[in-house]
Amino acid sequence: MKNKQSKHLKYIKSIENIRGKNNKNWMNLLRLAFRHDPKNTKKIVKKIFQSDKKISSVINKLVKD
Repeated sequence: MKNKQSKHLKYIKSIENIRGKNNKNWMNLLRLAFRHDPKNTKKIVKKIFQSDKKISSVINKLVKD
């Protein structure tokens, strides 16, 4: 059992490292977009945020069941 938990924790750590690097890439992309076209970037980010809120709502329903 401990071996399985250890394996799972290694996978989780790997995902965490990958997500951390990807988050940095997202922030760099966001900076670049705002620098070059802030008006349209705001529109796109707003749409992404609205979709994220919908996803969060669905996840809340899922975890409440």
